[in-house]
Amino acid sequence: MSVTATTAEVHTAFLRARHAQSEWERTPVSARREIMLAFHDLVLDHQVELLDLIQDETGKSRSSAFDEIMDAAITARHYGYRAARLLRTSKAKGALPLMTSTVVERSPKGVVGIIAPWNYPLTMAMSDAIPALLAGNAVVLKPDEKTTRTALRALELLKLAGLPPELMQITPGPGESVGQAIVAECDYLMFTGSSATGRILAAQAGERLIGFSAELGGKNPMIVCADADVETAARGAVNACFSNTGQLCISIERIFVHEDIAEAFTTRFRELTQSLRIGPGHDWTLDVGCLISQEHLERVSALVDDALNHGARALTGGHPLPELGPTFYAPTVLVDVPTDAELYANEVFGPVVTVETVSSHDIAVQRANASAYGLNASVWGKVLTARKIASQLECGTVNINEGFAATWASIDAPMGGWKDSGVGRRHADDGLLKYTESRTIAVQRWVPLSGPHGVSKQSYAQAVSTALKWSKRILR
Repeated sequence: MSVTATTAEVHTAFLRARHAQSEWERTPVSARREIMLAFHDLVLDHQVELLDLIQDETGKSRSSAFDEIMDAAITARHYGYRAARLLRTSKAKGALPLMTSTVVERSPKGVVGIIAPWNYPLTMAMSDAIPALLAGNAVVLKPDEKTTRTALRALELLKLAGLPPELMQITPGPGESVGQAIVAECDYLMFTGSSATGRILAAQAGERLIGFSAELGGKNPMIVCADADVETAARGAVNACFSNTGQLCISIERIFVHEDIAEAFTTRFRELTQSLRIGPGHDWTLDVGCLISQEHLERVSALVDDALNHGARALTGGHPLPELGPTFYAPTVLVDVPTDAELYANEVFGPVVTVETVSSHDIAVQRANASAYGLNASVWGKVLTARKIASQLECGTVNINEGFAATWASIDAPMGGWKDSGVGRRHADDGLLKYTESRTIAVQRWVPLSGPHGVSKQSYAQAVSTALKWSKRILR
């Protein structure tokens, strides 16, 4: 495979993957599990190498890179142990008690196409591939062109763990050619990226009548309640906003803080943001790395400059840091951002957050929900207060007294977006079952459902009606 795959090479990758999948499907789930559990150990054993590679490709901090190590290992372990139960043939109640025996089988889709982003090159390459493979599928993965080496090394570790050599194919290259070639041939499509691209791919998948799942953009809110501990909430906000240099679909970009503690929270949040250690390198003491590219730096700068030109104020940051490197940008806290500023409603995907003071929790909820997005949210305060607010938020995950990690790391619970933030879910049981087709098989005994021979249709209908009324009392 060349550095950038051609459409012909993508086609060849699918041919190889389909051939390998036909045998993999017959491989016992227990054997698949052992491969993923071995991969779990290999990721942990090779973590220094992986950390260096992730940082070299993305420029993120070492602690943010370590999040990917944990995620890949935990995902492999969770689905490794869970797959057999999810894939085994299950019994259903059937049409008529005793007379109908019904079971549901699960078969793999075939070859799953995965189009992954650059911001988490290990996590996004593996978190969807692992359950797809365990379900009996082959995978053709297109990593982002900027982070191909991490994906390739992860695949090498999977093969070292025992994965058949042709079962997972990596085809690097641009979305316009390689991505489109994957969409044209896959049996199921998993995409992580922008909402705009997600709409296009969803339409193409719909045209082919194949399954589609996507985690898309976010404009994630944080609500700081009147009864929140200011120090704890401010420290949590720093992590929630600036981890991975803000280049995270589930990071916080909007903070709504109750007026009772607004001044104290905002002051402390600014101080903690200003104390962040920013710079390049593999040093664990650094908190924030750089942006992924010059192009992205220019986009983030343009959004912040537009907000400032519309009357917003920067409490801290608001400018690049060229003295640290060509793509470093200062962690930025904005206030008084007007609604006509472009970043007010649109995702920045960088180290930029807006802070608004609100007079009540109800207004905070209204403003948090006043968004086309609905991916993640965070609420800080006493648990009873925060829990009531959490159930009113229109998004797929809500973290209480945490920014995003609690829900993401709860791999046995679903993860995904409402509204423009996505379709389908990763994690939980559906994170694996979506890569399968269900097959219902029913055996009818003694009496056909259409009625026994020699009995009038009217008499049979009356008998069935009586049986339904009777069975309602005992079948629940």
